[in-house]
Amino acid sequence: MSVIIEPFKIKTVEAIPFTTLEQRCLLLREAHYNLFLLPSSAITFDFLTDSGTAAMSDVQWAAMMRADESYAGSKSYWRFEKVVRELTGYTHIIPTHQGRAAERILFSCLLRQGQHVPNNNHFDTTRANIEFQGGLADDLVVAESQDPRSSYPFKGNLDLERLENYLTENADRVALGMQTITNNTGGGQPASLANIRGAAEVYHRHGVPFFLDACRFAENAYMIQQREPGQSNRSAREIAQEVFSLADGCTMSGKKDGIVNMGGFIACNDSLLARDARNLLILTEGFPTYGGQAARDLEAFAVGLGEVLDPRYLEYRMASTKYLLEGLNAIGIPTMQPAGGHAVYVDAKEFLPHVPPEQFPGQSMAVAMYLEGGVRACEIGSVMFGKPTDDGGFVPSELELVRIAIPRRRYTQSHIDYVLEMCARIVDRKEGIGGMEMTERPPFLPHFTAKFAPIDRWIEPLFGSASPEETPRAPG
Repeated sequence: MSVIIEPFKIKTVEAIPFTTLEQRCLLLREAHYNLFLLPSSAITFDFLTDSGTAAMSDVQWAAMMRADESYAGSKSYWRFEKVVRELTGYTHIIPTHQGRAAERILFSCLLRQGQHVPNNNHFDTTRANIEFQGGLADDLVVAESQDPRSSYPFKGNLDLERLENYLTENADRVALGMQTITNNTGGGQPASLANIRGAAEVYHRHGVPFFLDACRFAENAYMIQQREPGQSNRSAREIAQEVFSLADGCTMSGKKDGIVNMGGFIACNDSLLARDARNLLILTEGFPTYGGQAARDLEAFAVGLGEVLDPRYLEYRMASTKYLLEGLNAIGIPTMQPAGGHAVYVDAKEFLPHVPPEQFPGQSMAVAMYLEGGVRACEIGSVMFGKPTDDGGFVPSELELVRIAIPRRRYTQSHIDYVLEMCARIVDRKEGIGGMEMTERPPFLPHFTAKFAPIDRWIEPLFGSASPEETPRAPG
């Protein structure tokens, strides 16, 4: 079929909130121009993240009803463990309440002050957990990933030559090595199977444990199938199983390719690491057979790990992302190329060349999207990854992106068409979009709670000014 349809029917619906421009101006001001601080009742379309925002299937909801909520040794855990072990091949399966809990436990067990962790690109919580332990998170992604216009198909690849030199120079200071699939920081781009094989060989030759950040393992496997020579006749499951076999373990947030609203796990083959991880998990997450999740979450998670590898689902998922990307390009909004898996990344640096990196063009673009149409997206640039220096300076991010993350099985094509119409209006007024000043910066993960103000009050002439006395409150 030439038309790729949603491979599901809608059984339950939720009303979409609508707000006026005046309400959005007031709400954004009260949230200090940080879209994370807005209430969901003020959001018409929420593309802030694909994490935990999926619509679950009828089979997942049915599985939740059979959950065994026993504190220890739950039947739900054993069902979950069986699914994860068959998928990954790892011996030890340790549930956690979400991915960042898995990261915290892994780094607490393996990482010591001053040690390094190389990766293609560390995403925000991974980097923060490494730095919180006193480690150094180093990015060794291929150069093509820094060029949004490049159509290189595997921008999530590790630069294997750099990795070899890096491990030679830092042989005694590397705690573990990683690879994030897909590479969220760099545009949701995949790593090739050949590159993951190469990374495993280099890590293991240097005696470095190799862990995957496997949040979007299915999307990565599908893009290997579609883009890598010699892989088109293999299923996404077969490819994913080989990828897992190359590493010593993984962390995963089930809120992505688990298609659930909460959950994660650590998996590994090292018995001593598993022992230490379980001991630490008991302190902060719960008993090792639930790990901070309700048993009903484990049941839904186990089903989701199967549904995410369905060929029709993956075809629809990638086609949806590509549809939005091509639509944005057609109206003059540049994006990271080629289309990734879970999101489209607007190149705010190119779209707003008059806004310098230290004035956060990605944040300005995200603010404009919300004001124009009630659409919430996420800055991935100098707000998230820029670094203040000791002398009062600032080192910006290489890329200034706005991530439009598409929740799984949640929105239809007409919803995306609305977003495209809204973005076309932003194109018409982009010269009036100015920069943002960060008025308050927290020490870790600043994008979640930082406060901003528009420089030279550019929002007022462009979008109008709302008076608290005259503006009715938004729904909820």
